[in-house]
Amino acid sequence: MSDAISDSGLPLVQRVVTGHDENGRSVFKSEDFSPTKMIPTGDAAFLLMWTTETVPADNNDETDGRERDAGVTLNGGSVIRITDILPGEQSPFHRTNSIDYGIVLQGEIELELEDGRKKSIGEHGVIIQRGTNHLWRNTTDKVCRIAFVLIEAPPYLHNGQPLEEAKPEQVDDRYGDAKIN
Repeated sequence: MSDAISDSGLPLVQRVVTGHDENGRSVFKSEDFSPTKMIPTGDAAFLLMWTTETVPADNNDETDGRERDAGVTLNGGSVIRITDILPGEQSPFHRTNSIDYGIVLQGEIELELEDGRKKSIGEHGVIIQRGTNHLWRNTTDKVCRIAFVLIEAPPYLHNGQPLEEAKPEQVDDRYGDAKIN
């Protein structure tokens, strides 16, 4: 491994992928160290770790999950992504049809809901995001690294009506048409 760093200034992320050999025994399929890369908005750096096309996942699918187009959040199935949110930056308000698990690996992040309520989540904290309209804000002077796992879900029904999805790229023109991995 070199002395390379991510666009955010944090270290590279190690990814180890397992699978099966011709005898059905477990093997290591690959290992790499990759940087997070700045997204078009300039407020965060992302690294797509893996995706599945479906839920439940198909462990017989030999596609490298990093090679699928996941969009900014997810395009169905599931996604695990490392996100480095830069100091003083924030995401747009957004809602996805998914259940999201956010694990704060380094730093601290503020989660704001559409009613203006806010919570700070520190290192090793876990967020369970259930299809709500929210934004992420880094109020500190250090990069916050979060591992996000997103799993496709039907939209939340309010009074029997689905709440509209509002992905970041749908509400913020700065994302453009760029493919974000």
